[in-house]
Amino acid sequence: MRFLYERIDYERALAAPYGIRDFKLDRMRELLDRVGNPQQNLPIVHVAGTKGKGSTTVMIAAALTAAGYRTGAFTSPHLDCVEERLAIDGQPCSAEELIELVEYVAPIVREMDRLAAGGPAAESGPTYFEITTALALLRFARHRAGAAVLEVGMGGRLDSTNVCQPQVAVITSISFDHMRQLGNTLGAIAREKAGIIKPGVPVVSGVEEEEPREVIRQTCRRLGCTLAELGVDFHYRYRPPLGLENAPSPSRLDFIYPALDGEFDLHDLAIALAGRHQAANAAVAVAALVELTRIGWNIPAAAIRQGLAGVLWPARAEVVARRPVVVIDAAHNLASVAALVRLLDESFSARRRLLVFATTQEKDLRGMLACILNRFDHVIFTRYLNNPRAVDPEELNDLAEQLTGRRCQICSRPAEAWDSVRAMASEDDLICVAGSFFIAAEMRLQIASRPL
Repeated sequence: MRFLYERIDYERALAAPYGIRDFKLDRMRELLDRVGNPQQNLPIVHVAGTKGKGSTTVMIAAALTAAGYRTGAFTSPHLDCVEERLAIDGQPCSAEELIELVEYVAPIVREMDRLAAGGPAAESGPTYFEITTALALLRFARHRAGAAVLEVGMGGRLDSTNVCQPQVAVITSISFDHMRQLGNTLGAIAREKAGIIKPGVPVVSGVEEEEPREVIRQTCRRLGCTLAELGVDFHYRYRPPLGLENAPSPSRLDFIYPALDGEFDLHDLAIALAGRHQAANAAVAVAALVELTRIGWNIPAAAIRQGLAGVLWPARAEVVARRPVVVIDAAHNLASVAALVRLLDESFSARRRLLVFATTQEKDLRGMLACILNRFDHVIFTRYLNNPRAVDPEELNDLAEQLTGRRCQICSRPAEAWDSVRAMASEDDLICVAGSFFIAAEMRLQIASRPL
C-alpha cells in the first residue's frame, strides 16, 4: 500500500490535470507491454459517462457472472480498500493476491521511473491509477476471466483504460463535472467521453441531451460503429419502490427494444439499486448485454434478471440503518444530487430529514447546495479527512447562507457529525449522508463503529 500511495494520484490531487502531458496512453501501453499485455486476451466491455458508469459496470458484470462467465470488474474510486477495484464475480481481490501483484509490478514501475526521469523532459513514471488499471487487467487475465468490464476513471480519450479493444463501448450519461479538465460545454465533455469509441465497435448510449448526443452520433458515423440510444432504439418504464424506510424493496423496470421485434424485451425486472437514475443505468446495462448477445455471447434473460436483482453496490442510496433510516449516497455533482433528492421524494416518507454533507473542490458547490438544502430540515456540514481535496465546511456554510439566508451546523470531523446527527434523530426521521465518495466511505466506518 505504501508503494501505491507514493505514486502520483490525481484522485487526491488538489488540482487534477487532464492533458497529454500528464495522461499518456503511450506510458500505459508501455506498462502493459512490460507485464505481458494482459488486456489482449480479455473480452472487454468499456464503460464511460459522467454519472452512472460505476453502477452500469457492476450491473453488466453481475449479469455476465450469472450467465456463467468469470467476470472481472474494474471500478473506481474504492470505498474501503483498493482490493474492491479488482473484483472478480463480485468479490474483491484478497490482500495476499494484491501483495503478489504489486510485488510483480513494482520493479517494472521503478525501471520506468528511472527511464522517465533520465529523459529529455524529466517526466514521471506510471501513476497510481495507471498501476491499479494494470493490476486489475493482470488479475483478470491470470484468473482467465471470460469477460472484463472496465469503468473509465475520468473523461475517456486519455483515460488509462482506453488502451483496450472492447467488444462493446458504453457511454452512460453526459452532464457537467470535471469541467476544468473536460470542458465547459456538454459537447466538449461528450467529445472526451466519446474518445473510448473504436472503429467498428458497437456503442450503447444513455445520453439523451441533444448536444452531447449529436457528438456521439457523429463519432459513431465517422468510425463506422452501430449505435443504440436510450430513448431512440431502446426504452424503459420505471416503477419506484415505496416505503424504503420500513423494508427493502426492489425497483421495477420494463425494458423495451422495438427495433428487435420484442426478441429482447424484458418486463418486470427487479433492480436492487434504487432510483429512477439507476433504472436508466439498468436499461443501458441491458442494452449492452443485448449487443453482446447479438455478436454471439450466451446471456439468457434469466441471467440478466438474476444479475440486476442481486447486484451489490455500496453508497448508492444505501440504506444502512432503519428507525431512523440512514441513507448513504456518493452523489458528488449536480446531476447525481438531483437524482438523490428525487429518489428520497419518491421512495421515503420520513417525518423529518437530516443531512450530513461534505464535498470536493472544483465541484459545482452552488448548484448542489441550491438543489439539496431546502429539501432537509437540518443540515450539518463537515469534511472528510482521507483526502486533501475536501471543501472547508465554513465555505459551504457561507454559500448556504447566501443561497437560503440560514446558517447550518458545522462539525469539523465526520465522527463529530455522526454523533451529533444520531443524537438529534428520532425513530421516524431520515438521515442522509451525501456529497462525495470520500465522505460516504468515512461515514460508513463511523456508523459501523457506533451504530444507532
